[in-house]
Amino acid sequence: MPIDPSSAAGATRSPEGQRPPDPPQTVPPVGPQEPSRERHEVGWRAFIWRIGLPVILGAAIWPLPSPGGVSTQAWHMLALFVATILAIILRPLPMGAVTLLGMLAAVLSGVVPLTAPKDDPTAPYALMGFANSTIWLIVMAFLISRGFIKTGLGRRIALFFVSLLGKKMLGVSYGLAVADLVMAPAIPSATARGGGIMAPIMKSVAEVYDSRPGPTARRAGSFLAINVGQVNAITCAMFLTAMAGNPLIASLAEQQGVEITWARWALGAIVPGLVALVAVPFVVYLIYPPELKETPEVVSMARGELRRLGPLSSGEKIMSGTFILLLLLWTVGDMVLGIDATTTAVIGVAVLLLGRVLTWQDIIAEKSAWDTMIWFSILFMMATALNQYGLISWVSDTIAGSMGGLGWVPALIILCLVYFYSHYLFASATAHISAMYVAFLGAAITLGAPPLLAALLLGYITNAFTSLTQYAGGASPAIFGTEYNTVAQWWRVSAVAGLVSVTIWLVVGSGWMNLVGLA
Repeated sequence: MPIDPSSAAGATRSPEGQRPPDPPQTVPPVGPQEPSRERHEVGWRAFIWRIGLPVILGAAIWPLPSPGGVSTQAWHMLALFVATILAIILRPLPMGAVTLLGMLAAVLSGVVPLTAPKDDPTAPYALMGFANSTIWLIVMAFLISRGFIKTGLGRRIALFFVSLLGKKMLGVSYGLAVADLVMAPAIPSATARGGGIMAPIMKSVAEVYDSRPGPTARRAGSFLAINVGQVNAITCAMFLTAMAGNPLIASLAEQQGVEITWARWALGAIVPGLVALVAVPFVVYLIYPPELKETPEVVSMARGELRRLGPLSSGEKIMSGTFILLLLLWTVGDMVLGIDATTTAVIGVAVLLLGRVLTWQDIIAEKSAWDTMIWFSILFMMATALNQYGLISWVSDTIAGSMGGLGWVPALIILCLVYFYSHYLFASATAHISAMYVAFLGAAITLGAPPLLAALLLGYITNAFTSLTQYAGGASPAIFGTEYNTVAQWWRVSAVAGLVSVTIWLVVGSGWMNLVGLA
C-alpha cells in the first residue's frame, strides 16, 4: 500500500488517549520549511550580488530629489523599502534576516526611531509592528495549526473526504478540495496544508495507480498536483487566517480607513470561493485531463487508512472542539461578546495547552510562527511609515491620475488584473503585498471604488495568484517538488485556471458582496 501504515500512528495510545508523538524528524513543519544548510547557503559570489544589488538600488534612490509633495523622509524610507523587497526576492538570507537588516538601516539612518517618540506617540517607529494585534493573530494561528498536524486530525480529515468522493478522479480532486477548505480557517500556512498534508495524500492516491513522476505522471499525478495547488490558492482566499499574508492585507487596509474583520472577510469570500472550488478543478479536468477517470481503489485505500487510524484520540477530540469554538468566536465573537479575532486565537492556544494537545515546548519550537512575526512586523512598520510620511497617497494619486476619466468599475478591474498578472515578477506573496497592495487600494479608493469592496477584492486576488507559477508562493513550490509536472505544463494550465479563478472573484465576488452589503 502506498501509504505506510506506520505513518498513521494509530496503533497505540498514550495514557492521555493521544497517539505517541512522532520522532522529531518526522513531524512536518507548520509553516514554510526552512531550507537545509546545503540548500540555503549560496556561494560567496552569488551572496555578494544578491545582497549587493538591493544595496546599490537603495543607494541609487536615496540621493535623488524627491517628487513634489513627497518629503525627504518618505523618499528615504522608499529607498530602504525597495531595497528590502528586492532582497526578499533575491533571498541572499532568509526573509526574517533580510527584514531585520532593513529595520536596522532605517534606525541607523534616522528614518524611523527604534521606539515610539515621546513627543509624538502616533509616529511610526521600528518596533511598532511587534505590538500589532493582527500580527499576534497570525502567530497564534500558526500555533493552533500545529495541533492539527501533531494529533493527525488534518490527515484524518483529508482521508475521510477522499473516501467519500474518490470513486472518480474528479471526485478525488473535490475530496481533497473539501478537506483543504475544512482545515483552512485554522492553518495559516499554505505550505503546511497544501505541501505538508494534501500533497502526500495526493501522491499516495496517484501511486495507487502506479502514477509516478515521468512517463506515468499523466495517469493521475499531474492532474491532481495542479489541482491541489489551485485549490490551495482558493481556500487561502476564503479566510483571514488561511494564509499568513492575509492579516498583513487587513493591517494595510486599515491604514486606508478600511476595517476588515474575520467575519467580513469570510462573508465576502464564501460564495465566490465555493463557486471557484467547483469550477476551477472542473476546468483543469477539461484542459488537462488525467488518463484514468475511474478510481474505485482509492476509496478502499482511504477507508483502510482510516480503519488503521482507529477512533478519534482524546487529542483529536480536543482539537476538533477547539476548532469549532474558534469558528464560532471568529464569526460572532466580535459582534456579540466583544471578543476580537486575536483574543479568540489566544483562547484557542490556551485550550490546547490545558488539554495537553500542545506543550510549551511545541510553542517555543514553532519556528515558523516566530519567524513570521519578525518579517511581518518589520514590513508592517515600513508600510506604515510610507503611508504616514505621505508616499502611499502620492503613489495612489499618481496611479489614479494615469487612468484619466475611467469610472471606478473599469478602473478597479484594470487594477485587479494588473495586480494579479504582475505576480509573475514575484517569488513571494508577502513581497508583492508589501510592494503593491496598499498603493493599488489607495488608487481604487481615489477613483471612487467602495473602499471595503476594493480592499477585499484585492485581498482575494492576492491569494489567487499564488498558484500562477511554481515559485509563486504558498504551496506551489512544495507541490511542484513532487515532480509530476514540467514548468511548461504548470504555467500553461495555471494561466487558464488562474484566469477562471480571478474572473469568479471579480464577477461573482462583486455581485455577492453588493448583495450582502459589503460593497
